[in-house]
Amino acid sequence: MFDFDKQLSALTGQTVLCVGDLMLDEFVYGEVSRISPEAPTPVIAVKRSELLIGGAGNVARNIASLGARCIFVGVVGDDDAGRTLKKALVKQRRIEARLVTDKSRQTTRKVRFVSEHHSAHMLRADWEAGAHVNGKSEAALITFATRAMKKAGAVVLSDYAKGTLTKRVVRAVISAARKAGKPVIVDPKGRDYSVYRGATLITPNRQELADATHSAAATDKEIVTAAITLRSKIGARAVLVTRSEAGMTLVSKGAPVHVPAYPVRVRDVSGAGDTVVAALSVMLAMRADFESAVRAANAAAAVVVGKRGTATLSSAELRARILPAASRAPEEKIVFDWALLDEHLDEWRKQGLRVGFTNGCFDLLHPGHVRLLAGAREACDRLIVGLNGDASVTRLKGKGRPVQNVKARAEVLAALEAVDLVVVFDEDTPEKLIRRVKPTALVKGSDYTRDKVVGHEIVEALGGEIVLIELVPGHSTTAMVARTRSPKS
Repeated sequence: MFDFDKQLSALTGQTVLCVGDLMLDEFVYGEVSRISPEAPTPVIAVKRSELLIGGAGNVARNIASLGARCIFVGVVGDDDAGRTLKKALVKQRRIEARLVTDKSRQTTRKVRFVSEHHSAHMLRADWEAGAHVNGKSEAALITFATRAMKKAGAVVLSDYAKGTLTKRVVRAVISAARKAGKPVIVDPKGRDYSVYRGATLITPNRQELADATHSAAATDKEIVTAAITLRSKIGARAVLVTRSEAGMTLVSKGAPVHVPAYPVRVRDVSGAGDTVVAALSVMLAMRADFESAVRAANAAAAVVVGKRGTATLSSAELRARILPAASRAPEEKIVFDWALLDEHLDEWRKQGLRVGFTNGCFDLLHPGHVRLLAGAREACDRLIVGLNGDASVTRLKGKGRPVQNVKARAEVLAALEAVDLVVVFDEDTPEKLIRRVKPTALVKGSDYTRDKVVGHEIVEALGGEIVLIELVPGHSTTAMVARTRSPKS
């Protein structure tokens, strides 16, 4: 069986080729408090909006956020949305975009209006050209994809039925991948899946499976029967049926495997399927077996449905979900994605709570740390601990540090009653995180002076205070590490 604890560190060495329908996602967030006098429709008072790379581009974003590299091949129109997507992809250092610009097409764009308070989607507006791309664009897509094939460990076809994945493109990519010995993962659309013949793994949801096999596919037994039929029909090695809150069902050469969904608070399911496909592709690029890849994908989906919008996840978040903490409560205190930090802050501020902040490497927790954290908690209603990531600790403390990886350090901190949230940051100082948190109290040990505390000017400008906690003498992580590594006398 795949060793997640050892192998997830190898994600950064993987490359996945993704071909599919690119689109621009916009999320408009606001509050609804009245009905329009012009018509019986709710009025949303817009608070903020965000633009994201969507569709197959979200698969690419998830591959990159996991630490792997993605070569992305897709089509945009010669319009503002297309130019926005091009600029956004350039900023993604782990995505190598090879885009075909088709002047005859409109770039697909989706705008979702979301109630901030309820996290509910109220309305979606689409701009799209559903017709197939022309022959010239097909040829360009095939050229880009086949040339990139040798660099990839796996291939994804992300089909949103927006015209990029024509029969000609799909057949050419699958044929090239099979010749190169690369696994092909397909996120399908439509009812006729014969176009995907020869794919390694196909991922319909329950309804798509029912439509494709002309069956009910309602019960576990019916789903397995339909998946077996589909697998045989298209010559795939495996079929993965995604079933929302009912989990996933894998049908491959062996006995069917049902993987239950994680019990999580669902905030937004937008793009969850993209995350599943991304996780599957990276795992199969690492030559993981199907069941291990599916379990990783299931864990990845559990992370992103707890976020708003078409979200991504990091390898650290995936590791934390697959290899959970000793209890659910500590795990839920650990934040790698700062968007989740914002949600906690918004909720606490609505309640009028004082937010405190302290930070450190916390490599080997000792009584000095415990006193610092307990004192910090006394200075506020909610305490956020900024935790240096592993690379940051190495830069600050030198070779051989940290002794414990970020997951272990975060779990120990999160298990402490004084700590309300552990937020991981990768920079050498927490200044960027402090600007994000805007704490009422910034806490450090008494070995600092006020003017030496990183972020003191930020907090004081906002009316906050700097709190220095008396240290416990005789305790130092550096000294502890030195003692454990010195030869016995």
